[in-house]
Amino acid sequence: MTRPLRVAMIGYGFMGAAHSVGWRQAPRVFSLPEAVEMAVLVGRNAQAVADAAAQWGWQESATDWREVIARDDIDIVDIVTPGDSHAEIAIAALEAGKHVLCEKPLANTVAEAEAMADAAERASARGVRAMVGFTYRRVPAVTLMRDMIAEGAVGTVQQVRAAYRQDWLVDPAMPLAWRLQKEHAGSGALGDIGAHIIDMTQFVTGQTVERVSGTLETIVTERPLQAAGSGLSGEAGAGTGTVTVDDLAIFTGRLAGGSLASFEASRFATGRKNALTLEVSGDRGALAFDLEDLNSLRFYDRTAPEGRQGFTQILVTESVHPYVSAWWPAGHMLGYEHGFSHQVVDLVTAIAAGKEPHPTFAEGLSVQRVLDAVERSSENDAAWTPVAANVLTPSR
Repeated sequence: MTRPLRVAMIGYGFMGAAHSVGWRQAPRVFSLPEAVEMAVLVGRNAQAVADAAAQWGWQESATDWREVIARDDIDIVDIVTPGDSHAEIAIAALEAGKHVLCEKPLANTVAEAEAMADAAERASARGVRAMVGFTYRRVPAVTLMRDMIAEGAVGTVQQVRAAYRQDWLVDPAMPLAWRLQKEHAGSGALGDIGAHIIDMTQFVTGQTVERVSGTLETIVTERPLQAAGSGLSGEAGAGTGTVTVDDLAIFTGRLAGGSLASFEASRFATGRKNALTLEVSGDRGALAFDLEDLNSLRFYDRTAPEGRQGFTQILVTESVHPYVSAWWPAGHMLGYEHGFSHQVVDLVTAIAAGKEPHPTFAEGLSVQRVLDAVERSSENDAAWTPVAANVLTPSR
């Protein structure tokens, strides 16, 4: 009997808690092809990371990620640190022969993402796998949306509308967290939540974004320095600092198939806590997803009789729906955290099968190139800007 796949997670903030739920739950709910163990949680503060490890179910904690990656008993490295360290950790882990799961966006720059994709390609030749954590792909309704579009449910895609709106920065007294500093985060709302809707659009339509026209806006430019913080909240200290990323990104994209897509990523949408919506319209129908109603998918069938047309609700809780059969009886709901379990299932299944897990680092690079094009467009008064040639068409 082979030993379990042993996981080390680097970082332990908001995403660390979510990923821990995934690693803990997936082996207990799904019949994974390989056993999994939560081996080591790594962070800079010894006491804080030890406390988190005990709370979340990790066997031990450590403060030096390089030492952990060098260990022979570690098989998978899960990276949930700020973006400025993704490239260094991921490349080192891949070169050490460890499979890698890295949170989105893949990196802070295209150059870093290219280096990561190159490292992943080299590692793949040795049987080492790498995957980006675009978790919303794993919401059953989003996966079903992808499947229905591929089957022709909406016909030819003509328009896409994607928005991700939050309001956690509306208060100017919210302190200057790392997500508001370009050197750590790479970009603001654009990369943090805009990356999700770019990936989702490419995922469900099977089409890459080829050129963009967009504008970035920083609404509050100076904030109190942060004395302490966790997740999306923090405690202000003395003094202030400059916000060096965007608060709001609005852009248009031209897809490979010729249709237009509109995108909005905002952390200043007053009253919106985590409002992600995606609607795809075609010549035969339309599909609409709303994260605030994540167990449902809305479908408009234009081929139905005239008197019976209208958006209908598909409750995505049947055993035939993606991922659902391992969970509860039909009609019993799933939540935000379940996508992280599905992420583990897909990664471990791919590793066991010797196949590439999706989204690959190459797909993460594809999103990074769109983010870069939006920034360049905004700097050039929203001029239409080509996206550098994408590595591949997103997996269907």
